[in-house]
Amino acid sequence: MSTLRNIEFVTTVADLHTLPSAHGAEVAFAGRSNAGKSSAINALAQRNRMAFVSKTPGRTQHINFFSVGPDRYLVDLPGYGYAAVPAAARAHWHDLVGGYLQTRACLRGVILIMDVRHPLRELDQQLINWLKPTGVPVHILLSKADKLGQQKANATLREVNAALARDYVNCSAQLFSSTRKIGIADAAKQIQRWLSVGGNKKPPVKGE
Repeated sequence: MSTLRNIEFVTTVADLHTLPSAHGAEVAFAGRSNAGKSSAINALAQRNRMAFVSKTPGRTQHINFFSVGPDRYLVDLPGYGYAAVPAAARAHWHDLVGGYLQTRACLRGVILIMDVRHPLRELDQQLINWLKPTGVPVHILLSKADKLGQQKANATLREVNAALARDYVNCSAQLFSSTRKIGIADAAKQIQRWLSVGGNKKPPVKGE
């Protein structure tokens, strides 16, 4: 996990026109508000507050870039799905995140964080659908796995994998907990594999 520990904040942007130039390789983090996205980034980087954990979900409407090596970046996307967010903020998220995911040439993969107790909700599926035409792979972290018993958590993982195999070929999933250190090493290895893909190449689609 040494690559992810060498993490440094680079910049934050509020619209697509101010994105950094697309070069090298990026791995984006996405997820519903309160799903545990910021906690996952902090756990993977072995830092306490590298990604800000907001006490008011849905308020962060910026894309944050972190360097983890020469031309290698982790990208923290705004959370989504919080009911109290105004319609304008939801529209901003749609344009900003949807535009980034569908057009970013150096995006190598997306880590999608979902609460293991509430997986594959409507906006989660919308995000995956944005990515399907691009060929960018998705790896789902079923976070807060410690909140369920092992049998229930494993059953949920099987259900999610079955749904992905049916509808979203270029996706994978695992159990994850930032507090109990479940699945951190596996998630870090997946990120490092994506970051090792250079140039403007895309990781291969499953089955090709």
